[in-house]
Amino acid sequence: MPGPKKLDPSSSPRALLGAELRHRREAAGLSQDDLGAPLFVSGSFIGQLEAGTRRMQVDQAQKLDEVLGAGGFFVRNCAALKKSKYPDHFAEAAEAEREAITIKEYAPLLIPGLLQTEAYARAVFRAYQPTATEDVIDELVAARLERAQLLTDPTTPMLWVVLDEAVLRRRVGGSRVMAKALRHVAELAQRHRAIVQVLPFRAGAHAALDGGLKLMTFPAAPPLAYVDGLGMGRLQDDPASVARYELTYHLLGASASSPEASLALIESVAEDYDHEAQQL
Repeated sequence: MPGPKKLDPSSSPRALLGAELRHRREAAGLSQDDLGAPLFVSGSFIGQLEAGTRRMQVDQAQKLDEVLGAGGFFVRNCAALKKSKYPDHFAEAAEAEREAITIKEYAPLLIPGLLQTEAYARAVFRAYQPTATEDVIDELVAARLERAQLLTDPTTPMLWVVLDEAVLRRRVGGSRVMAKALRHVAELAQRHRAIVQVLPFRAGAHAALDGGLKLMTFPAAPPLAYVDGLGMGRLQDDPASVARYELTYHLLGASASSPEASLALIESVAEDYDHEAQQL
């Protein structure tokens, strides 16, 4: 089992709180399970707070100050964690992405945020918020493109995506936008920066008909699963639940086309969109 991750307390508020939490817990002679009990959370959750993969909530900070005699340190510093560029239901998952060493995602309707082009992301946000000002849309797009900077590292995180065929067929932003967006996905697959599979319509019923799924693993914290729906999402760390979602993802991968066949389909659909755009 890997040792505790060396956090740089200056790198983020979560890293600061995580490093301090680990220091104070160990100084108090408490295990992660011991500290989790008065907070009514698991020891693995405490480990995720220490590793910087989970966001500390104010009520948790208050209890940690009390149990560890921290003199209000956690409450004072917890406020910085409330600031996020992302919707409340996704903010914690977006923060966890930055610490992940593997990300596996099933996308039922849209190209995943990490793989989106600027034009595609803009079309998505405009559809979500048809009356928003351009400044608001610009901020949302910028935050999404900033997330995608994770992929500038040549190897980490390891990204494996299963796209429902509906993702390829839904004309988000029109033919030109779709052609460019799919070619971007294809390029990432061709550069071996992402493993991409397509779950074809002919696969019929499958294990994730209820919605999207993201699985993340970390160097020194238990894995997390994020499941989402319309304007909502849940980040889960319960080992039994995460194991069940892992099985779901493996079943999806088994039903999906191979990476080679998937790439060929993505490129073919992109060509179809190009042809459509030329007819306009």
